[in-house]
Amino acid sequence: MALTALDPNTALIIVDLQKGIVSLPLIHPAGDVIERACALADAFRERGLPVALVKVAGGAPGRTEQPRQTRSLPDGWTDLIPELNQQPSDIVVTKRTWGAFASTDLEAQLKARGVTQVVIAGVATGTGAEATARQAYEQGFNVTLAIDAMTDMRPEAHDYSLKNVFPRLGETGTSQEIIDLLLTTRSA
Repeated sequence: MALTALDPNTALIIVDLQKGIVSLPLIHPAGDVIERACALADAFRERGLPVALVKVAGGAPGRTEQPRQTRSLPDGWTDLIPELNQQPSDIVVTKRTWGAFASTDLEAQLKARGVTQVVIAGVATGTGAEATARQAYEQGFNVTLAIDAMTDMRPEAHDYSLKNVFPRLGETGTSQEIIDLLLTTRSA
């Protein structure tokens, strides 16, 4: 565990916890990931800190070697899961790329709120969470990754992100470690 600090203006970003994705075959039980992400959201909201709920509604254009889904998404697929208890103060972002910052206004919304650090949770570790972490890091945010509040369909992608990518982008910790640190951090 390398978690050392949370800035007074830290936001939580929950990536792709939506009905169509949590129903996929994930390597860690979706219920555990959801429970931990919701605990983080509750803790951030209690402190008056921003919570961003991100959902994916398509993919970036361009050719890929692996086939991509080209049919339309089923009804309700992009709906955020009700357990997140979306609040009027939450930032809601719909993306069409892996990362939550590309082609969205998330960076502007966070910077307008004075956010200097983000905590990232969600699905999938090796795509949505990792791409969001990379983009946040590149935009100058301090990055923390809630490693027990994320999962993937591919164990090798999940493990590679945790062991090789995340330590280069920020700090990692469990949801409870982040909540405990949040409780001792003075708000701005």
